[in-house]
Amino acid sequence: MAAPGSFRISFNILCLLVVMVPERRRQADTRLGRYKTICIGVVICGISHIIMVVGAIPSILQAGHGMAPFIVSLLILALGAGIFKPNISPTVMEQVTFKHPYIKTLKSGERVIVHPETTIQRLTLTFYALINVGAFFGLATSYAAKRVGYWLAFLLPGIIYFLMPIILALVYKKTIKTPPQGNILGDTLRVIKLAIQQNGFRKFGSEAYFDSVKPSELARKGIASYKGKPISWNDGFVDDVRRTLVACQIFLFYPLYYLNNGGIGSITNSQAGSMTTKGAPNDLVSNFNPLTIIIASPILNYGLYPLLRKHRIEFGPIKRITLGFVLAALSCVIGALLQWRVYETSPCGYYATECDIGNGVSTLSVWAQIPMYVLQALSELFAVVSGYELSFSRSPKSMRALVVALFLFMNAVSSAISQAVVPALADPHLIWPFVGTAVPGVLLAGVFYWMYRDLDKETFLREDSDSQQEIVSEKDKN
Repeated sequence: MAAPGSFRISFNILCLLVVMVPERRRQADTRLGRYKTICIGVVICGISHIIMVVGAIPSILQAGHGMAPFIVSLLILALGAGIFKPNISPTVMEQVTFKHPYIKTLKSGERVIVHPETTIQRLTLTFYALINVGAFFGLATSYAAKRVGYWLAFLLPGIIYFLMPIILALVYKKTIKTPPQGNILGDTLRVIKLAIQQNGFRKFGSEAYFDSVKPSELARKGIASYKGKPISWNDGFVDDVRRTLVACQIFLFYPLYYLNNGGIGSITNSQAGSMTTKGAPNDLVSNFNPLTIIIASPILNYGLYPLLRKHRIEFGPIKRITLGFVLAALSCVIGALLQWRVYETSPCGYYATECDIGNGVSTLSVWAQIPMYVLQALSELFAVVSGYELSFSRSPKSMRALVVALFLFMNAVSSAISQAVVPALADPHLIWPFVGTAVPGVLLAGVFYWMYRDLDKETFLREDSDSQQEIVSEKDKN
């Protein structure tokens, strides 16, 4: 398997393990605040970019000293990204300040309902598209590394990256910054522990399961304290805990999804290397993933989703995630078919990866991989974007960075599994990794929808400890 793929997997593991350091998440949510934490992450990543570029200078590489600064920069970058990533999406979504639908009068005189779910969905899609604008920059770096050198491949994204501190400074006064909320993790753990003590593990996470630990229900039983201390939570907080736990249960389905979504080692790059490329880098076609996301995001935002709402067709986050799971599995089906055709048309047959007979590659063009990357991209717009939405909407303000971190950690789990199976990814068995994830992926999508289909009917976004939602006028909103 190709080395770049292994480096990518290893970086994902490092970065997302840092994401899960509890103290980092607690500081962001309860002490520093997310905006300051973002700035700290940006500075750390900036340092790593400088080290990476310096370590790739030709004279340093020729002297054989390039590996040490590269590894150091990778570790620092993982640290910075682990601090930055869980905090940026909640900060972006918190710019939506209203929590209830309200009626707005347009300049044309038309009155429309502005809904927080629709607004956050549109904002999250735009956010994810902009992430992939940066990912699309890999097209330039692929050619820079091949035609000029790694120093230019690292310098180009570094130049773009250092625009970020400038942007953060320019928008500082305009950004709505949620202050640190205080630590409610203790109350959360106490609610869960008390619920388990009273109900065991049967129907864990269901609405009725946590009703028994609501203060109103405890008071009816004559319970006013827990372990000698007064009950410090209210009924709404218990509902928040339940919603958060359900979101975390949903995240457990994502490791298999990420394996389907191009996460099986560097197998797709290896496949591309066995195909006719005509001088193009092996990973060139993978840029159709971010390109598809950039193009499809506005189509969903301003075309498909408004059309569905116009015809009153409900397409909630659970349905979107299910569709995303299925699309990712279908991309692996295409990958399996392509690998079969590569084997059938390679001069070396089922040992195509290291073939040195003739031109050493299959007659199949590398551009045949495009549908696979397009399906992966579309699956992300449904599954990953909806995952971000759920991690924000189903968690209390003071736990949002932690819940987003849990969501991101599923990618680390997937990367760890992928890294573990890399030694087994070898000819003549490269068809089976695609099949081995696609089939369970489709089955798991069905199980997922059956288990969580009713969540689409729940209130999307709740005020902390407030279960009411009503449509208000623009005047009342202000």
